[in-house]
Amino acid sequence: MAAETRRAARIRRHRRIRQRVTGRPERPRLAVFRSLKHTYAQVIDDVAGHTLAASSSRESSAEGATKLERAADVGARLAKRAEELDISAVVFDRGGHRYHGRVKALADALRAGGIAL
Repeated sequence: MAAETRRAARIRRHRRIRQRVTGRPERPRLAVFRSLKHTYAQVIDDVAGHTLAASSSRESSAEGATKLERAADVGARLAKRAEELDISAVVFDRGGHRYHGRVKALADALRAGGIAL
């Protein structure tokens, strides 16, 4: 029961965040999702309702890498893809997760890749 309560609390936090965070064509939304094994991120234009770029730790071929290292790899890969689309700034949507661990590693890698959060 506790796991469902934690999940419900995260969803409530995410809904509250989404009331304020909206992606526009000039500054799209970067949505982050964490599962137990993987980290997913996508750049979304909410006005058009389209995903512009996406990356996940499932694409990584780094054997033996920690989840934190794979999340940083996702951020670096997504920064490269966003830069190809001339996206230099995004609005960060942490998906109700704390800004800690994998979420922070992904954001730091994006900043290192030249994307402003």
